[in-house]
Amino acid sequence: MKIIYLANVRMPTEKAHGLQIMKMCQAFAALGHDVELVVPRRLNNLSADSFEYYGQPGNFKITRLPCLDLIFMDKLVGNLVFWLATMTFLISCKSYLLFKKYDIVYTREEQFFTLGKPSYLELHTLPNKIRFYHRFFWCRFKKIIVLTKYLKKILEEQGIDSGKISVAPDGVDLHEFDLKISQAEARRRLSLPQDKKLIVYTGHLYGWKGAQTLADAAQYLPADAIAVFVGGTAEDVEKFRQANASNKNILIVGHQPHNLMPFYLKAADVLVLPNSGKKKISQFYTSPLKLFEYMASGAPIVASDLPAIREILNENNSVLVNPDNSEALADGMNNILVNDQMAANISLQALKESQEYSWSKRAEKIINFINH
Repeated sequence: MKIIYLANVRMPTEKAHGLQIMKMCQAFAALGHDVELVVPRRLNNLSADSFEYYGQPGNFKITRLPCLDLIFMDKLVGNLVFWLATMTFLISCKSYLLFKKYDIVYTREEQFFTLGKPSYLELHTLPNKIRFYHRFFWCRFKKIIVLTKYLKKILEEQGIDSGKISVAPDGVDLHEFDLKISQAEARRRLSLPQDKKLIVYTGHLYGWKGAQTLADAAQYLPADAIAVFVGGTAEDVEKFRQANASNKNILIVGHQPHNLMPFYLKAADVLVLPNSGKKKISQFYTSPLKLFEYMASGAPIVASDLPAIREILNENNSVLVNPDNSEALADGMNNILVNDQMAANISLQALKESQEYSWSKRAEKIINFINH
């Protein structure tokens, strides 16, 4: 089957959606499908080749189409520049597809349904207020893939046929995170301290990610423990450094290539997913890539007790704590640090369950749903 994957994203990007898109294209191609990823031609501060940046084999094609790229002016003009980029990329896509032979379009962009060929939408979030045109777009897709059960519930309430919707949480490259080295060796490679308990967080520093809650919780850690933050845009990392300049219990590493993430997770004594409960995206929509990477790493997890997180985690494979509560988060982390048997039990259970969340299994599930 010839699959056109349309994605209105800068590629490569330091944001998680870029990795997710590349992994899904790779997984579709590994199943024997002819995959072409179509993205806009945009300015990019990352100069690396996309396959090299994500450490992936080039088993699919990437096509870049022109668009009106004024995203660098967003602080001056606002959302208008994103709208212009989206609309001009949409026009480029429509024109490009007129001359292409393909079987289906797969996309995360709800405006990108096609006429004549089946279109499939992967929906990751919902607007704050659902309007008639959202329902108009959703109904134009043959089927919709969502990340959480809550997303499916809302779509059903909006009149979308339940049979058109499939829940498929995100995934992980199991081989990538199955490192056959010791914790000490991982730390040596990353120049991390050998004499500390390392509480590791990977990912962005947006408010709803809860990174500040972890930074505040660090004051309640034992003297031989520090919280390590890996990730974030350059701007967000600088703001985070300034906000926590006096905090001696944290180490801010900043953005790192994704091929180093397995080493940071291997170096950890505890992995933390401190999502805030103040935003719907965090409460109900998210299916964090880091969650599945954490599970596959074999290290114990402390996470916020939120509905979206509970679709994957529970008391048998993690320690769940009240969100937005630094003392509760610290209690969860400290509980793991002093209880080796519990840490081993939840780590092993999470590792076992991670085997069901490979990218290949996710891709196979989606293809089966498309073909059903």
